[in-house]
Amino acid sequence: MPFNCLLLKKLKIKMNNPKVSVIILNWNGWKDTIECLESLYQITYPNYNVIVVDNGSGDDSIEKIKEWAKGKINVESKFFKYNSSNKPIKIIEYTKDEIEVGSEKEKEIANIPLDRKLIIIKNDKNYGFAEGNNIGIKYSLKSLDPEYVLLLNNDIVVDKEFLGELVKVAESDEKIGIVGPKICRYNFNGRNDIISYIGPKINWMKYPGYGNSGELLVDLPGKFTGAMECGCIGGTAMMIKIKEVPIKFLNTEFFFGCEDIDLCIRLKKHGYKMVQVLDSKIWHKGGISRKKRYKSKIKRQLIDIKTNFKFIKTHNDKYYLFLPLYIAQILTNSSIAIFKKLYKRYL
Repeated sequence: MPFNCLLLKKLKIKMNNPKVSVIILNWNGWKDTIECLESLYQITYPNYNVIVVDNGSGDDSIEKIKEWAKGKINVESKFFKYNSSNKPIKIIEYTKDEIEVGSEKEKEIANIPLDRKLIIIKNDKNYGFAEGNNIGIKYSLKSLDPEYVLLLNNDIVVDKEFLGELVKVAESDEKIGIVGPKICRYNFNGRNDIISYIGPKINWMKYPGYGNSGELLVDLPGKFTGAMECGCIGGTAMMIKIKEVPIKFLNTEFFFGCEDIDLCIRLKKHGYKMVQVLDSKIWHKGGISRKKRYKSKIKRQLIDIKTNFKFIKTHNDKYYLFLPLYIAQILTNSSIAIFKKLYKRYL
């Protein structure tokens, strides 16, 4: 499959290992979160902090994460072997109010190795994806002084080299504002080598205005490598050059959905590039938070349509010219989905 790649040969990459704050948003999903954390604490990159922002969970998520940190929960996964040697992991906790007024709790863990400590921020309610992550970003900028902030979904498993590859590319060009990894599907029909997308684009001719071809790609050895400039990076895993970019927070007008693409478009207007790093790899389960929040599939779809139209209206002044096209595409896609469901049921 042809695509335009940025050649990464003969690049003079700074070797100072800039500090990265990794922010993981959790909402009633501790099982996924501890698998994500276990993989994250086994990466090779040496300079990162991990922040779990709990969005008012009601499923004992914080206690379960603490049990994992103490070494009391053995995480099983196809992607790694559980590491007991880095447990216990020291935890410091904040409430949302505490991080806003300031605290010196960091002193408790200042001399602890980065792979042996975890920061938890306990929100009093579910603030959504945008504000939940913004709370983590605000804390990080105030207390940790990172050069990069990586927003990472909790239903992710990471490759050991993924963060180093992201940093290497981000450091290669001062105009790169956001980088993201190659995302493979987690256990897709029993396979873990199916790529979710390559080089997503902004395309106002196709609802919802962003995305890719939808073609399933097999991650064959040596085929999808290097890095490529693209239209946007998804919030599944997006690393922001936080010290450099003029916009550092997600748009809270989008409670859940499109806030990641919105940020990319706004940064592109300031001349920054979005780059997908194909040598950085993660596996994504996908759709879990949305299913937990909206039990009804029809309701999820209606919320998605409402959010997508708000996004389109925000960034396309002539959106009304595309409305008939969008409606036709939505109806066509819905009809195809219903047909496939009926076909499987009565086959």
